[in-house]
Amino acid sequence: MRAFDEIDYGMLIIDAQGRILHANHLGRHELANGRIVMSYGNSLLGSNASLTAQIQQAMESSFRGQRKLLMLTEGDKELSLAFTPLSHPLEADAPSVLVMMSRQNVCDNLAVRMFARSLNLSPSEESVLLGLCRGWQIAEIAKSHSVAESTIRSQIKTLREKANAPSIRRLLHRINSLPPVVPALRIITPMPHNATEFSHP
Repeated sequence: MRAFDEIDYGMLIIDAQGRILHANHLGRHELANGRIVMSYGNSLLGSNASLTAQIQQAMESSFRGQRKLLMLTEGDKELSLAFTPLSHPLEADAPSVLVMMSRQNVCDNLAVRMFARSLNLSPSEESVLLGLCRGWQIAEIAKSHSVAESTIRSQIKTLREKANAPSIRRLLHRINSLPPVVPALRIITPMPHNATEFSHP
């Protein structure tokens, strides 16, 4: 369970009655946030009736042995949920389903900063790297750093050389393939470890 808390994806384990047996750190954070999913009576629900219906249909399919992917949206908020059966429906063991949530923003992955340290990037180069991870254009990065675009282009060239990446696309591909690592000093308000200890209306 502690290992799950170190993964940069929200993860839930749900039993056949729809009860949340376990939620890792980021799963608990997403449930507490309540922006698209929440826990009520220790059950996984959507933030509105339509989302709840989609979640329940996906869970029913998963308990029949099917894998399901939901792309939930509400306004400008998005959250993907992957439902994976953890046991065969004909097995004697109590069935359960793993629900994995969308990955956190890649810039919040501690591995990105670890990657920057391994390349001996300067603070300004690391900041430029994070800007690229956020999908910013060169002009946006330059404006945020109050420098000329030519300075940012030069730093990107240095970044690519240090990372041995022939292009920005290849550099970002390497970033996206880094292991998902949750920061040790978390900015999220801690919640009880056991999912049964919290609920939200």
